[in-house]
Formats: sequence, structure tokens, C-alpha cells
Amino acid sequence: MRNKAPSRRPQHALLQGICPQRRKGPVLAGLILAATLFAATAALLPTPNASAQDKPSGAQSGETASDLPRRLVLRFVTEGDFPPFNFFDEEGQLTGFNVDLARAVCLDAKAACDIQVKPWDELMLALRRGEADAVIAGHVISAKALQQADFSAPYLYTPGRFAVRRGTEKREITPEGLEGQRIAVVAGSAHEAFLKTFFRDSRIEVHPSSDSAREALIEGKTNYIFDDGISLSFWLNGTLSRQCCEFRGGPFLEAKYFGDGIAVAFKKGDRQMKAIVDRAITSLRESGRLEEMVGRYFPYRIY
Repeated sequence: MRNKAPSRRPQHALLQGICPQRRKGPVLAGLILAATLFAATAALLPTPNASAQDKPSGAQSGETASDLPRRLVLRFVTEGDFPPFNFFDEEGQLTGFNVDLARAVCLDAKAACDIQVKPWDELMLALRRGEADAVIAGHVISAKALQQADFSAPYLYTPGRFAVRRGTEKREITPEGLEGQRIAVVAGSAHEAFLKTFFRDSRIEVHPSSDSAREALIEGKTNYIFDDGISLSFWLNGTLSRQCCEFRGGPFLEAKYFGDGIAVAFKKGDRQMKAIVDRAITSLRESGRLEEMVGRYFPYRIY
């Protein structure tokens, strides 16, 4: 689990259970989630254990979340330039996966929705100042993040994935199967650390950026690339990849490297907001609506 020393083999494919590198901050590893994208995830989500973020603090210890007055308005903050999670469409309307999820939470809670846009670096500050009830912008649950806020149950995971040129000889995507193979990875990333721990017999080629690593793959200068599964999925399905490549193996979801999933952040001790969001996520998952939302914004299979 989270506190166990990692094994010498990755938690890949059929070996074990589940668990983002973000573009601009700390978000932004496993079992192949077969079949549909979120149906499998729903079945594998762990039941939350009592943790620091679930324990009531001093003045709150005598009351439960349901004892508090019902919230008539839920105030969310997000950013506006991180598609497909949150962005402005061609008509200037705020949209995206996180925005739709926030609105679905409000609907489930029978509350009005107030969604404000702030720069990424100001989101947690707005939460601490009491300017918002929750941040929904793609934050990954991590030890560092838990020092700043409490989090809902995860609603999305961002696995590490391998991509390879189409037509390449099929190999097992395991440390043994990729022995001696060249693998491009971004310098200083969790993906580099993961490869250097589990794929040490491969030829790990460190690149300054994802663009550089992907170009090396397109040009055949490397055999594989290992990167964030979400960003890779959009690249593979976009024009920049020139339809060169495809996923192989995976996903890899070790929490130590890729976090415990993306979740909604709340002010420390706000157990009522956590209960509201957790209930909504459970309802959305059980009804299949969460899977529908994922399919709308992530058309290329992540897992």
C-alpha cells in the first residue's frame, strides 16, 4: 500500500490494483483497466480508510457533516486554460470535464453552482481565504497536497503509458521484455524516476521535453516513449503525431510515482463539502454518467 516499500517490479497489468503529472504544477502505479474506461475504475476504487483528512478537528468533533446547515450554493474555483479539463470554448463559455463534474455535484446536492476562474497559482490561496468551497482543477492527491487541503475520493487516474511506432515488433511491456530497448522519457519527471527504478536494463534516453521525446519516436531515433497517459492519448490522436504511433502495454499507476488520483480539494476540516462531493461522485459512477462524461472529453482510450 502507500507506506510499503516499493517492490522491484512495477504494479503493471495483471499484477495489482490501481492508482498525474500535470502540465503546470503538482498534478498535473497497477492493473490494466479493461473493458470500459470508468466501469473498471469504479469497481477498483478503494473504500476510504480513516485518515488525517477524514478526522474531525476540535470544534467540529461533536457534529457530523449532515448536522450542518445545507449549502444552498457551492462555490468552485478552477482555471481556464487546461483542456480538456477546464477551458473557454469558441463562444467564450467555460467548459471542460472538471466544469461538467462541478455542475453535476451541484445538481446532486440540489444547490446552485458558482464556478469562478483563477490562475493556477491562486487556486489554493482562494480556498484558504474562504473565497471558494472547493478547487476542481486537476489536482493530484499527494503528501504535499494534503498539507494544504483535504480531498474527495479520486475521480480520475493518470497512468504512465508506453507508446511505440505502428508496426513495431510486439514485445511484452515488462522490464524483461524491454531489456536493451531505447526508451525516451522527460528529464526530471516521475516517469524518468519510474523507469530508472523498474526498467534499469533498458536504454533510458532522457529528453528536455515531451515534444523532444515524441519527435525522437516519430523519427525512429528511439524505440519507445514513456509519458503521461492522458497527454499521450491526445498526442496519438492528434495531427502532431502524424498518426505514427500507438499505445502498447500498460497502464502503470504506482501511487508513489503518479499519485493517488485526481480529486476535488477542500479547505482543511471541511467534512461537509467532502461528504457532498464524495456522494455525488459515487452516484455519477454508479449511474454510468461519469463514464459518459469521460468518453465525451477523452475520446482516445487512456487505460
